[in-house]
Amino acid sequence: MVTKIYENPDIFKIDVPLPDNPLKNLNCYVIRDSGETLILDTGFNRDECREALLAGLDELEADWEKTHLFLTHLHSDHTGLAPALMEGKPGKIYISRIDHEILKAGMEEERWRNMDAIYFREGFSREELTTLRVSNPARGFKPPKFFEAEHICDNDRICVGNWEFRCVFVPGHTPGQMCLYCEKKKLMFTADHVLFDITPNITFWQGMKDSLGAYLDSLVKIRGFEIETALPAHRNNQTDVYTRIRQIVEHHLVRLCETVDALAEFPGTHASQIASRLQWSMRGKTWDEFPLSQRWFAVGETIAHLDYLICCGLAEKREGEQNTYRLLGSVGACKARLRELWEAYRG
Repeated sequence: MVTKIYENPDIFKIDVPLPDNPLKNLNCYVIRDSGETLILDTGFNRDECREALLAGLDELEADWEKTHLFLTHLHSDHTGLAPALMEGKPGKIYISRIDHEILKAGMEEERWRNMDAIYFREGFSREELTTLRVSNPARGFKPPKFFEAEHICDNDRICVGNWEFRCVFVPGHTPGQMCLYCEKKKLMFTADHVLFDITPNITFWQGMKDSLGAYLDSLVKIRGFEIETALPAHRNNQTDVYTRIRQIVEHHLVRLCETVDALAEFPGTHASQIASRLQWSMRGKTWDEFPLSQRWFAVGETIAHLDYLICCGLAEKREGEQNTYRLLGSVGACKARLRELWEAYRG
């Protein structure tokens, strides 16, 4: 389904379904001006996404001689169809160098073996990890092959007809995520950096010391832009972007305080045990009933919060056959320090 959502520049939204996924849909935005077209993101590499995306682009009658693709970040629901969509066409694919390199590494089985080893040390069983090899959408619906792309950096400009858009580097959700900003219209495509009725998943990344800290810094960065229209990559926007940023900041403070409580309750345990004590949106299900792929994402987010506590000197990790974590100080002292640190993020 194609909906025109903005005029001058003309911006359309193609609703790309994400079956069996709590995100429900991808908002694929299409910017058009003076015969030129820029597509933002693609959906999973699966038939339902491909059919919806191609039907929408056919309806818009894009001129493929003047059509380019902007990938906000590496996740499969944003990049899965990139090779199929642009192969044999003259248009460019834009993506940050960081995410493009991680995407390339994700094509190799070695990276997934390393990831499995990390999750095993954090409490997943061998059997669960074997199941995840086929049920995890990050693996199952990724692009079928690597693709060449033009790398974009913070403050790079991309023009669509007469309109200029600024690339805005916002690491956190992924190490190389980019938003796209039109200064003349005070309009920003917020990708998965700011979502409005769900909270972006912040997980740990190999080679990135503190993804939650980077994400919070990126929220502060976005707060410095004048934004009248914010277009997220998933679901709807019915909230002022600055209000939503404050809500997300508070969400992570609450989650960190929950993590401190869980560490006090279960000192010397792995991330899976800690995650099982946190408050997740599970629609009445227990942790054990939560779908395995969603537990995988939840544990990844828990590790990111543990990393933040470690970087703040409030917790420590001991690595071994199974990793263990413990607080460095009392619960009250840790929470008081978190509230002090949080003042900079509240704005």
